[in-house]
Amino acid sequence: MTTTSTSPFLTASWRDLCLVTWAVPDALLAPHVPAGLELDRWEGSALVSLVAFRFEDTRVFGLPWPGFTAFPELNLRVYVRRGDCRGVCFVREYVPSPVVAWIARTVYNEPYRAAPYRAEATRHVLNVGGRKHSIEWDTRGAAEVPGPDTLAHFLKEHDTGFGRARSGETRAYRVEHPTWRAWLDVESELDVDFGLLYGNEWSVLGTMAPRSVIVAEGSPVQVFGAASLDLLCE
Repeated sequence: MTTTSTSPFLTASWRDLCLVTWAVPDALLAPHVPAGLELDRWEGSALVSLVAFRFEDTRVFGLPWPGFTAFPELNLRVYVRRGDCRGVCFVREYVPSPVVAWIARTVYNEPYRAAPYRAEATRHVLNVGGRKHSIEWDTRGAAEVPGPDTLAHFLKEHDTGFGRARSGETRAYRVEHPTWRAWLDVESELDVDFGLLYGNEWSVLGTMAPRSVIVAEGSPVQVFGAASLDLLCE
């Protein structure tokens, strides 16, 4: 991967990331794969994850925005790649602040929406479409660093995010963080209407058993400015 900037535009701590993952048909994911990318697979399967986590100590170009430094997020993400350049793109991302959602949509063309949303370390609840949607979890045992050839590593370790510019061009941005420890023995409970949150085609997730549920400990992260796909993923 080519380095395009030495200074991140966003720094934060991402904490307590619960990843609930399903293996799904390619046809469900294909409309969300930006041009020039392909689905990244685990043992032949294309995957999608619902991810709940918390932002803490958020800064943009080194500056904290009063009232917007700590907040939760719930997103649905797809695993994609270009050659050895592996990362994720997003179907939709929810946060509680209309300001944060507006900036993400307007400046970065990211698919953010705002919704009434409250979160604790192991429970997230948001209100969309006239009903509450919740995800909560309980971990057992100690966190560990999964090996590089495990599904848990595949799901939680990516150094690239992908999206579409308003022009339709695929953009890529570098994400840096240390390797995360994770809990692999997790009991979770979902009360989510995927059709309301993400569109009718996603209702099928409510009928399927997850392939994996893990919780990553998280860490400070750095996100660098977007660049063209050809520049960042040579």
